[in-house]
Amino acid sequence: MKRKNTRRSMVFGTALLALLAFMAPSKNDLPVETSEFVVEVNPDLCPNPNQTFQGGEVIEYKLYYNLNFIWIAAGKITFRVDDLGDSFKISADGRTISSFDWFFKVRDKYEVIMDKETMLPISSKRDVVEGKYKLYEEITWDRSNNKAVSLRGKSKEKAVLREFELTSCTQDILSVMYHARNLDYPSYQPGQKFPINIFMDKEEWPLQGTYLGKDEEKKIKGLGKFNTAVFQPEVISGDVFNSDTEMYIWTTNDANRLPLLIETPISVGSVKAVLKNYEGLRHDMTARIN
Repeated sequence: MKRKNTRRSMVFGTALLALLAFMAPSKNDLPVETSEFVVEVNPDLCPNPNQTFQGGEVIEYKLYYNLNFIWIAAGKITFRVDDLGDSFKISADGRTISSFDWFFKVRDKYEVIMDKETMLPISSKRDVVEGKYKLYEEITWDRSNNKAVSLRGKSKEKAVLREFELTSCTQDILSVMYHARNLDYPSYQPGQKFPINIFMDKEEWPLQGTYLGKDEEKKIKGLGKFNTAVFQPEVISGDVFNSDTEMYIWTTNDANRLPLLIETPISVGSVKAVLKNYEGLRHDMTARIN
């Protein structure tokens, strides 16, 4: 089910960052083993021990925008993981390339501190510049009281402090990517659903994803073929996604569970992100076929 969101959305950058938590090809490329089998997994997905990434991991994606059947190189986004001892600092830097800035300039920075034991966010920050839209937000996650304490505004100087109620297992827009990489999907059946709660833009969104099966020879431009797992997430409809938007996920079907490809329609055109570089992986890249 899609949920209507009337917020003033950060159309380009937020869409791309959200996509990297989930992933998408066209319907014609869906894996043939997808079935109608549907089972709900345990709704309490935390704690969720980390077995897929480590400090020092850096992954970079090239971003494309499609309008009128033409794919245009639009930007890049880089994710970094730093080991802080009892926690991880995860950062994402998304920006349009200079040749695309005339159309829509993006300079987005996201950061989250995740507790290693629970894999839940402790604090998070985002500094967004997308065209004329600007947003600064810091969130402190008060787990003992199930609250998010948000300092939010057009700039840090104009930010207003507010509190929001949360459920116990809620992730933020960046931490959910690393949480999802640690789901026990090798034990799932095609069609099996799993819940993911995200707090974003002053609201908590109880969403769900669906494991669709395997695509064992997925070609990734510039990197070759990979053995992959495929997912379909529920999206939040509104300024970025239409109510009938369908997204699908490709990750490496190995111990890294690394997102490989993104392609999905948005309100105007469509976007795609392709993995271009990776380093500091926790495990050998065994999903790569050639």
